[in-house]
Amino acid sequence: MGKNDRKVDRGDLKQNLSEKFVWAIAYGSCIGWGAFILPGDWIGQSGPIPAAIGIVIGALLMILIAVSYGALVERFPVSGGAFAFSFLGFGRYVSFFSSWFLTFGYICVVALNATAFSLLIKFLLPDILETGKLYTIAGWDVYITEILIASLLLVIFMFIAIKGTSISGSLQFYFCVALVITVLILFFGSFFGSNFSLENLQPLANKEKGWMTSIIMIVAVAPWAYVGFDNIPQTAEEFDFSPNKTFKLIVYSLLAAAITYVLMILYTGWLSSSANGLNGQLWLTGAVTSGAFGYIGLAILSIAIIMGIFTGLNGFLMSSSRLLFSMGRSGIMPSVFSKLHSKYKTPYVAIIFLVAITLIAPWLGRTALTWIVDMSSTGVSIAYFITCLSAARLFSYDKTSNTYGPVYKTLAILGTFVSFIFLLLLLIPSSPAGLSMPSYIALFSWLIIGLIFFIVRYPKLKQMDNDKLSKLILNRSEDEVVDLINENKTSESKS
Repeated sequence: MGKNDRKVDRGDLKQNLSEKFVWAIAYGSCIGWGAFILPGDWIGQSGPIPAAIGIVIGALLMILIAVSYGALVERFPVSGGAFAFSFLGFGRYVSFFSSWFLTFGYICVVALNATAFSLLIKFLLPDILETGKLYTIAGWDVYITEILIASLLLVIFMFIAIKGTSISGSLQFYFCVALVITVLILFFGSFFGSNFSLENLQPLANKEKGWMTSIIMIVAVAPWAYVGFDNIPQTAEEFDFSPNKTFKLIVYSLLAAAITYVLMILYTGWLSSSANGLNGQLWLTGAVTSGAFGYIGLAILSIAIIMGIFTGLNGFLMSSSRLLFSMGRSGIMPSVFSKLHSKYKTPYVAIIFLVAITLIAPWLGRTALTWIVDMSSTGVSIAYFITCLSAARLFSYDKTSNTYGPVYKTLAILGTFVSFIFLLLLLIPSSPAGLSMPSYIALFSWLIIGLIFFIVRYPKLKQMDNDKLSKLILNRSEDEVVDLINENKTSESKS
């Protein structure tokens, strides 16, 4: 098979993502609305200092997991990274299921960002949005105006995503610049706020739970808080720079995200006097900003949140569509998902399909969506676990091996261990971060849908030629890949 045939086979995505765009995709995806909405919840749950410590530990653990992503992208700079890596390590069936859960995790984040936008508008303009009540789900009133706003936003970002990475990448970068500027204005402005006092940080930790449990509860949300750094490997085929810079960009994005979270936790903590404290405040960060700076403060905070929401929508639509594109191109999902737009060379069918699914979310009400969030963390943690396992399989301690990489191998094993603990923290009912019963039901439902889909596709999956699959997914022939994997097996059996 000639080189040209292979290129035609794989589709022709444009390589127009620069380093700063890729950094912005990862950082902007990590910092969604959560950095501005959740600090009050975290402070109430754990206390301000354990919350900040937990967030930083979470970032460091994510960097450990990111080593495997960086090392694998360097060798296989292909679209739909996580899908490709699970295929590399464990073949077509495992890659189907790990990507199935990851796609759902990404879809949840897109849906949540869209509904967070209508929630923000509701907070700022309650009279306008609280018209046209339709029904109540789990204690949450659903209004037609909220649904329309969230849906319109999703459709706008669908068109941006179809237009291509040069537009969505540059938009992402400018959104991130605005986000950083507004966070810094709020943080340094807080020292001059009328209710600023370090005394407000007391009690530093939740007295009932103690420091250890308080920190672990926040560390457990790390897969959710930092989901987004893994958007980088999904778009690797569109880089206009060397893939060996991937790990550096992931680390920069994670550190920037951790700093943003910590600044907002401290900001919320030392502005929250007992008068506007934790009792009864639905949104503490908004309440303390309003108390300290009035409408001007709220306007700046709103810009930060809107930028966070836009970067989340943009980043996850881009990465989830590349994941579906890669699965469609290989035939593991219907090949219609691999169709590229004739002009923009983007997987427009995958983008339209994903937005069509997320348009259901605004109808579910906010409470139902928080159940889905917990579940999205599970989907993402599964992908982290499989990717680190794949890297641990690929890299070798044997000096004669092509894939000699003792540091990569050791860190991949550690990353596997960390991501497995994240999974346990979510799935064990008695854990501080255990899923709620509705989340288990939603997770189980998604698994059943996946199984049905898998059974339908199984005859086709079974017949697929390994060499062709390998070329379509990894851009390498089966022999090249088998050499890598088998070399490992022989070197490990020697040791």
